[in-house]
Amino acid sequence: MGKMAAAVCSVGMLAAEPGEDAFRKLFRFYRQSRPGTADLGEVIDFSAAHAARDTGPGAHKVVRSQLSVSSVSDHDAHRAGLQPVSKWRAYGLEGYPGFIFIPNPFLPGYQWHWVKQCLKLYSQKPNVCNLDKHMTKEETQDLWEQSKEFLRNKEVNKRKPRSLLEKLRWVTLGYHYNWDSKKYSADHYTPFPSDLAFLSEQVAAACGFQGFRAEAGILNYYRLDSTLGIHVDRSELDHSKPLLSFSFGQSAIFLLGGLKRDEAPTAMFMHSGDIMVMSGFSRLLNHAVPKVLPSPKGESLPCCLETPLPAVLPRDSVVEPCSVEDWQVCTSYLKTARVNMTVRQVLATDQDFPLEPVEENKRDITTEGVCHLDDENSQVKRARLNPDS
Repeated sequence: MGKMAAAVCSVGMLAAEPGEDAFRKLFRFYRQSRPGTADLGEVIDFSAAHAARDTGPGAHKVVRSQLSVSSVSDHDAHRAGLQPVSKWRAYGLEGYPGFIFIPNPFLPGYQWHWVKQCLKLYSQKPNVCNLDKHMTKEETQDLWEQSKEFLRNKEVNKRKPRSLLEKLRWVTLGYHYNWDSKKYSADHYTPFPSDLAFLSEQVAAACGFQGFRAEAGILNYYRLDSTLGIHVDRSELDHSKPLLSFSFGQSAIFLLGGLKRDEAPTAMFMHSGDIMVMSGFSRLLNHAVPKVLPSPKGESLPCCLETPLPAVLPRDSVVEPCSVEDWQVCTSYLKTARVNMTVRQVLATDQDFPLEPVEENKRDITTEGVCHLDDENSQVKRARLNPDS
């Protein structure tokens, strides 16, 4: 695999606070950084890596990753809204075996479907969300219907309270993650969305993981002031399977660290449509999102989301049409937001969940105190940004 120089910015010296580890120091640095300035420091931009030249000593190096082109037919890729795998660009990072970054492999317009699903379908019951702790099932039954008119007229409603969709922070799918016990269980499961399962299976197969089963999903909904604290995704019982991450909307900075918090992380941009795969050694590394970056053009969509979804789709496509009205709502939301889908296989083949005490199974899975995301302006503050897994 040939080395390639990533696009980077210069980074200054940052003094650590007393008792602050290397990861936390960089997390604080990027959280406080100002978009559009050199304060962003050394951030890898994989979307520009194919055109970047050697930037000299100190520049991070990325390497080309080999994909299993024959494992996914062009037809199946198209069904999921993806370009043929032969056209994908995939990168790894020195020192992080098993980490794969795929800059936006989606066909033009096809991100619309996945954005709409995150906002309109996946947020519905019986899936679980952060609002369930404080609202009845009837009140959270259809967040889209309750929010769409507000979002369509967002300019008029600027001084009014946020819509329910704008208050959404996370949704769980399939095996619902218990934020309190940090475990999954057999008795809290709802059917995993078939379209997202198909998309995940194609991406996993292209990365060499044929037979991957999408069993659990965590969707994070970021506002511009949201962060995702430093953590490790270790709750799945089978760590031999990858963690898949799909990003849509505004860009963000992602920090990938080591097995311990005293290892300084590497920073990289995540743009709309980008896919990350954490497997092997990289499956259990510390990671975080310290910053969501507002569009440099003001409240606007990334260019890749300006192309509409084709009116004619393959007959057996898992992607569904998106109406102009629905996309108006999505556009209003995404101008100041980012959505991330992470998909996991929880159990190995023929594996069952271990028996748990009855009390464990009854613990509240929607405890607000361990909500995944943190907002600077949130009325509910926690002692720590995000408890480590």
